[in-house]
Amino acid sequence: MSIQKRLVGSYFVVILITVSILEFLLIVLVNYYYFHNVERILMNQAELSASFFHQYAADEDVEKQSERLLNGFSHNSAAQVQIISLNGQLLQDSTGLPASDRMNEYPDVQEACNGKIGIWKGTEPTTKEAVLAVSYPLQTNHTTVGVVRFVTSLTETAKTVNQVSAIFIAVGLFVIAIVAVLGIVLSRTITSSITELKSAAEKMAEGDFSVRANKRYEDELGALADTLNTMAAKILQNEQLKNDFISSVSHELRTPLTSIKGWVVTLSATEENDRHMLKDGLEIIETETDRLTRLVDELLDFAKLDNGRIALWLTPVHLQGLLQHIGKQLAPRAARQRISLEVHADDSLPVIQADENRLKQVLINLIDNSLKFTGPQGSIKVYAHSELHQVIITVEDTGSGIDEQDLANVFQKFYKGNIHAAGSGLGLSISEQIIKLHHGQVKISSKVGRGTKVEIYLPR
Repeated sequence: MSIQKRLVGSYFVVILITVSILEFLLIVLVNYYYFHNVERILMNQAELSASFFHQYAADEDVEKQSERLLNGFSHNSAAQVQIISLNGQLLQDSTGLPASDRMNEYPDVQEACNGKIGIWKGTEPTTKEAVLAVSYPLQTNHTTVGVVRFVTSLTETAKTVNQVSAIFIAVGLFVIAIVAVLGIVLSRTITSSITELKSAAEKMAEGDFSVRANKRYEDELGALADTLNTMAAKILQNEQLKNDFISSVSHELRTPLTSIKGWVVTLSATEENDRHMLKDGLEIIETETDRLTRLVDELLDFAKLDNGRIALWLTPVHLQGLLQHIGKQLAPRAARQRISLEVHADDSLPVIQADENRLKQVLINLIDNSLKFTGPQGSIKVYAHSELHQVIITVEDTGSGIDEQDLANVFQKFYKGNIHAAGSGLGLSISEQIIKLHHGQVKISSKVGRGTKVEIYLPR
């Protein structure tokens, strides 16, 4: 069943139940109002008649004066009026019914003969008509001497109640119809938005991420449209980054392979006694092979981190010794590039629990980036200090810096702010993931033309 049918069905069921309950309550109230009103009128007339008898005719004999009493009681009443003796004999009837001695068979007459007010609603045996009767005792000196009975037909009242109820039912059906139509219109508004979102999602599933979901309203569906559009934009961005990455890696692989192949061809044609040429060629082949190895290692690390399959080998690490070792390792390269590389690590640095090889990998990557983007006569400083619960390692250079727009994306996978720069674009992303595995964080700040500062925060 479609969402539209479920929505319309839900609306219809809710309004049907609501209107039915309201209709039932209204009809009950109408019945109560009309029939109670008839009962109240008869009660007032009976009470006035009994009061009149008590004040002005209490000394008279009911049986002898029944005709006069009937005329007085029925003068202002449209109801049937009866004068009844205590033994249940019908003395007078305003409709001209013959005398009867069986009136005490009616419950209301029995109640009145006992000095109480009697009310009875039922079917008149002779006319088979629904009637309401109110019997009131006629008393002299607190002694019941007779009964005055007011009887009225309920046929007209029932007809009126039925007419009013029919009007309420018609109005209820009209309301249900209107709400059903509105429900269909509203459900189409909702389902049309869902249909558009479904169509956009299907196109995205087929690989068309240029499509955008139409946002109609500021509601949950609007939020879903925003989410789909954001997802599509991010996927497009990631696709572009992956394409750039593939292009970059292809270039990075091709360059050393071309160099290696060229030197292999050159060396194969070189005479054995040309030691100088042989030495240079082998050194270049070794350098390019190391470059390929680093690139492959980066790809393997990325795959492991992306799948959560990398594990740390935690051991006590002496930061002072680690930083000094890295400084000595990279000092020759810095000297060749005429860059000042300073490493400051004093004895106060604590021993921390970390994976020394992975931490070394991160620091070398950061310093390597500084060496790539720092020109001759520039400087790179590596220093560390400890605080209460953490150690902060800083790599700061005076290089070209990073544009503010690129700064927000430097830790993103495959991202390379300078597409022509060497590398895979994975180094910083891998470094950040490794530090996160150590429950630390990496912060970076930079100004174009002034340099870059990277801070590593590690727990003690």
